[in-house]
Amino acid sequence: MAETRKKISAVFYKNDRGEMPVRDWLMELSPDDRKTIGEDIKTVEFGWPIGMPIARPLKNGLYEVRSTLGNGSRARVMFTIYKDKMVLLHGFIKKRQATPLNDMRTAKRRMAKFK
Repeated sequence: MAETRKKISAVFYKNDRGEMPVRDWLMELSPDDRKTIGEDIKTVEFGWPIGMPIARPLKNGLYEVRSTLGNGSRARVMFTIYKDKMVLLHGFIKKRQATPLNDMRTAKRRMAKFK
């Protein structure tokens, strides 16, 4: 039997105060929504590099995990790759077609602090 191993491991971005914004955001969601997003993150961990519909590149080393939740809403978790880690930078529920500029800025700011 072939051994299945993660190609990258997901870790939460931690700010200067030790807070993990993506983890905190996930804990506000329903258990079913957390499970869906977690499974999509796991798919990226085991399948990296992976593309649509689960993940896609944004800009300058920023990527997003794309999840469709049970009620039809769309969740996004923005991440970057650092060494063999998938650093989860920012999560949000998407309400429009385009990714909100404020969410992009938040992820980019966190990525700059991390690297």
